[in-house]
Amino acid sequence: MATRHLLADLVSAFSAATTGTGDISVVSMGGVDAARRVAAREPYDGVVLAAGALDQLIAQGHVLPGSRVDVVTSPMAVAVRAGGRGALIDTEEAVREAVLSANRIGYSTGPSGDHLLSLLERWGIAAAVKERLVQARPGVPVASLVASGEVTIGFQQLSELLHVDGVDVLGRLPDPIQGTTTFAGGVASVSTQADRVRELLAFMASPAVAAIKREHGMEPAA
Repeated sequence: MATRHLLADLVSAFSAATTGTGDISVVSMGGVDAARRVAAREPYDGVVLAAGALDQLIAQGHVLPGSRVDVVTSPMAVAVRAGGRGALIDTEEAVREAVLSANRIGYSTGPSGDHLLSLLERWGIAAAVKERLVQARPGVPVASLVASGEVTIGFQQLSELLHVDGVDVLGRLPDPIQGTTTFAGGVASVSTQADRVRELLAFMASPAVAAIKREHGMEPAA
C-alpha cells in the first residue's frame, strides 16, 4: 500500500508518454494479499512489492526470473495525531523514549512493521510494550489509526503518512535506525503482455520520473 499513490501517478505519466495500446489498471492492496494473489496465479501481468517479497515470488516461479526492476526506496517515518503532543525523534534514544511513553503504538503488517518489532527487541523493551502494540489490518494504513486516536504514535512508510488529514509527521527515523524498503517490480509468470510490463517497469525506474517519486516521500532506487 505504500506505493499505491505513486504507482497511480507513474502509470498516468507512462500512458501520457507512450503510444502502447490498452489501458493499464493498478489494483492496490496490502503486500501480503498481493503476494498471495500472484502466487495463486490470478491474472495479473505485473506486480510491485517489497524486494524481499518479490524475490520469493521469483524463487517460487510466480514472477519471471530476470524481470525484477528496482523502482524506489521508501524510508520510515513517525507520526502522531494532528495537534497532539509531538516527541523528539532526532536520535535513537529519543525514538525509544517516545515508544516507551506512548499509550498505544501503531505499526503495519509490512516491512516497516517488521523493522519496528526488531527495534523493540534490540532495545530490550518488546515485552514491556507488547500490550500497547496495535497492528493495522492488511491494507489499512497506520495513518488512519493515528488520525482516529486509536494509537498515540504510528510507524510506517513516510509515503503512507504524508498528506493525511488528522496526522502530523514528526519526521523520518534517524539514520542509525532507519528501515528503508526497496520496492521492486516484476513480470507475473501468467502475463500475456510481458513486453508491455517490461516497458512500464523500465519507465518507472527511469530518471525522468524521479521528481514524482520525491513528491511521494520516496527516492529513486540506486
